[in-house]
Amino acid sequence: TQSSEFLFKPLVDSLLYGDEYLLLADYQSYVNTQKKVSQAYRDQDHWTRISIINAANMGKFSSDRTIREYSHEIWNVEPISVDLDEYDQDSAGLKRLSELP
Repeated sequence: TQSSEFLFKPLVDSLLYGDEYLLLADYQSYVNTQKKVSQAYRDQDHWTRISIINAANMGKFSSDRTIREYSHEIWNVEPISVDLDEYDQDSAGLKRLSELP
């Protein structure tokens, strides 16, 4: 529609003319890779094979381990202990569906 024709213009303009975080820097590479992914997905046997290989190659990935390594090796900070109060669902304002009116 006429009113929605320019709906995303500010966003597009900010990316094209003021992309300070270089969000579009590798966009063409993304498009090319997405085409390869789409092509691979059409062959379900191939897709299954490469999916299993990808998962197997993840190795020991763990977000906790990664954050711990970043903290030590990059940020040069040590972990600290944080004492948290006991969690209380009622005081948190959470209700089970069965408790809703």
